[in-house]
Amino acid sequence: MTRPPTEAVHLRDLARLRRVRDRIDRDYAQPLDVEALASGVGMSAGHLSRQFRIAYGESPYSYLMTRRIERAMALLDRGDLSVTEVCFEVGCSSLGTFSTRFTELVGVPPSVYKQRAERASEGLPPCVAKQVARPIRNREAPDGGST
Repeated sequence: MTRPPTEAVHLRDLARLRRVRDRIDRDYAQPLDVEALASGVGMSAGHLSRQFRIAYGESPYSYLMTRRIERAMALLDRGDLSVTEVCFEVGCSSLGTFSTRFTELVGVPPSVYKQRAERASEGLPPCVAKQVARPIRNREAPDGGST
């Protein structure tokens, strides 16, 4: 039995990781866990987590939560849903976890973000508002209390 060349294995793993990332992007509002994502591409959960972090700089769970928070920001910007409704709309099952992660990424709790978004986006073109409102990953958000 011969082993495939290392480069071929690496390329195969990268293709699998892209499929996982695409699934997260597409199905972010569905219940997703690392086990299910890994089995969908024929990897173990541990291997998927390690390789995903190497390739994309964060864990699959962190990437999923970032996608959910980005979508939540867009829904809060719209202004027609409550924070609780947005939480469940983006696939989170716990309002507390959603609020904590939102605050870590954005720098302010979702309720404060919603209030600020209602005032700040008045008169801005949607393309500019989207760029300004993009979340910051890896806990790099500025202190929210200084404005």
